[in-house]
Amino acid sequence: MAEFDASAAARWLTEAVETGNPLGPLPADIAPRDLDEAAEVAAATLEALAIVPCGLRLLRRPDAAPIAGPMLDGRLVPAGREVALAALRHPLVSAAVIGVLAEALDPDDATAPVFARLHPALDIAATRFTEAPGDDVTLTADLGRLGLVVAGKGRALSPGPAGVALGPKGSRPRKVESDLAAAFAEAAAEARRWGGLPAGALLVVAGLTPPAAAEGVLRANFGALGAVEATLA
Repeated sequence: MAEFDASAAARWLTEAVETGNPLGPLPADIAPRDLDEAAEVAAATLEALAIVPCGLRLLRRPDAAPIAGPMLDGRLVPAGREVALAALRHPLVSAAVIGVLAEALDPDDATAPVFARLHPALDIAATRFTEAPGDDVTLTADLGRLGLVVAGKGRALSPGPAGVALGPKGSRPRKVESDLAAAFAEAAAEARRWGGLPAGALLVVAGLTPPAAAEGVLRANFGALGAVEATLA
């Protein structure tokens, strides 16, 4: 098998990020063939854009394995600001939690992550492609379907069981029971596989609720962690 060159696919994705123009499917001769090669493409894309990730984001999915990708400072949006969706393709919203690491994640360690604080969040997943990719390899190369993450007020809490509800503001959506400690342990293991993270970096666990259409005013409630809402326009 020929040695994989991540830079070729990264050039396509870099142009899509810089220009906002959507991508067609990657040509077969430059497309990554497995998840490791896809992660190389994502890393090469950020290197070409001179962007240093601020952490890792794990997107959980109802009927498939989670997808990991970089978290970027420029994709964080404070709660209360109107979120423009014009530049996002195939956006889907889910509840998320952002953990700010109080201690570094050593790649050779396996202890639970320690957080300075947790933030309730709304994850707006999107893609750089004209058609939403359906395979895990392309999704991983596509920055793990990173769109925007709307962050609410942080609290000094430890992750644990939580009932999370997402829906239009004023509605009473059903809660989804989630074990945040287990979710963050999974994200931490992935971050360590990617080389670890320093103290102060972000671990984002998205997909804590089934994906919702990105429209109107959406509100997610996390019980003791609080709530966050965003106006999507």
